[in-house]
Parts: sequence; structure tokens; C-alpha cells
Amino acid sequence: MEENLSPVTHLVNHYLGPWALALLHGMRIEPDNPDLPIPEHVVMGALVLVIVTVLALILKSRLSVDKPGAMQQAAELLITNPMRLGIRDILDESAGKHARSYIYVIGTISLFILFSNLFSLFPLFSAPTGNVTVPLGCATVVFLYFNWQGIRRHGALKYLAHFAAGTKWWIAWLIMPVEVISTLARVLSLTVRLYANIFASDMIYALFLGLLAQTTTFVWDKFPVGGIVVGIFPALFPLLFIALHILVAFVQTILFTVLPASYLGMATAEEH
Repeated sequence: MEENLSPVTHLVNHYLGPWALALLHGMRIEPDNPDLPIPEHVVMGALVLVIVTVLALILKSRLSVDKPGAMQQAAELLITNPMRLGIRDILDESAGKHARSYIYVIGTISLFILFSNLFSLFPLFSAPTGNVTVPLGCATVVFLYFNWQGIRRHGALKYLAHFAAGTKWWIAWLIMPVEVISTLARVLSLTVRLYANIFASDMIYALFLGLLAQTTTFVWDKFPVGGIVVGIFPALFPLLFIALHILVAFVQTILFTVLPASYLGMATAEEH
């Protein structure tokens, strides 16, 4: 399926494409599309990083204990909230006694995913998490991070021993491959769950909106008054999609925070 490229991607490739192409050729990498060497998801992902960074800097300059503004209150709800679904709440619940030290990495990934998921709601933009390489990159960072924390807390040998699940040596050689495969599968699980939901959300919206638009055009040609009535649905459908997509975006962000937090809790548990 041909990728729909936004005007932003074309603009970025117009100015930075020759440099990117030269860099890729220097590394002996041939891009799929030499005319547009910087893919859509790379441009969108970079924009998310820039926007989140700028918002964080603005927020830092406006922090106040006495009179917190709307932006600060929204940010605080992402960290902790009465529903216990904030980043810090989830880490405290699942990541063990060192949970607060993980908030910088897990929080950064969670915010990147949240903003990426919501990006397709705005004209001229698309969700970078709708491309499988972006969720795969986030899942890989999580995988390396929780394993590194396990090794850091327990040492390499003691951490590796937990893959035997506490069994005797004569059965451990059977258990360890299963545990290793199970741990590696977490990368696939995180990747597919996020990618499939965001991709499907965008695809369903485009599909149903296209069908409704064609129906409206057909009815209008046959019966103009009926076309006006039917035309209400394509006008209202985006509002329903926006609400659904926002829900999906937050749910997938929460899942991508809960699962890494639980992986960290298991990797750093004292019984290892």
C-alpha cells in the first residue's frame, strides 16, 4: 500500500533530503524512495520530539506552587491523578521499591507515545506510531532498559539465574530457553499491540469516512434533499472518530507504561 505523505514531509525532504541522501549513501544505504529519503514516520517522530521538548521548556519556566496554570495542572495529571493512571502511579504500583528512579526513561517514552498517537488528529500530520518501526524502536529501548536495570541491581550472573525460575539444575536447562524466548517476545508484544491499534484506528476512520462521502455524493446526484440529510453523517463522523482515537491513544499509552513497569518490577525483584 502506497504511503500518503504529508506536505510537511515533502517540505522537510525538499530542504534536508539532499543531505539525508548523501548521509545514507555514505553509509552504503539505498533509500526506498531516493526522491524522498526522509520517511514520513521519521519526520513526524522528530516533530513530536521537538514539540514535547518545547512544551517541557515552556512548562519549566511557568512552574508555580501557589498558582499552577492549566498547562502545569495537565502535566501533573499525566504524572499522578486520582484514578492512579499517571506515570508515577503506575511505576509505584508495579516497578518495585526503585520505581521513582525509572520515571525519567519510562516517562519520556510514555509522553512520546502519547503525543505520537494523538498526532494524526491534526491536519497535515500523521501518527508516527502508525508505522511499525516506531513502536519497535520504543519496545527495543524498553527491553534494553529493564534488562540493564536487572543486571545493574543483581549482577549479570545472578540476573541470568532468574531465567531458571528457581528450578533445580537438572530441569533448569529446559526452563531457561522458554524464559528467554518469553522475555524476547515482550518486544514483539509491545510493538504489535501499539502499532496495530493506532494503524487500525487511522485506517477505519479513513475507510468509513470515504464510504460515507461516496454515499452522500450518490444520494445527492439522485435526490438532492436526501443528499443533504445523508451529508450530516460525514460531517458528524469525524467528531466520533476523534473521541474514539483519543481514547485509543490514552489506553495504548497506559498499556505501554504498565507493561514496562511490570517488566522492571520483575527484573529488579529481590528474589532474583
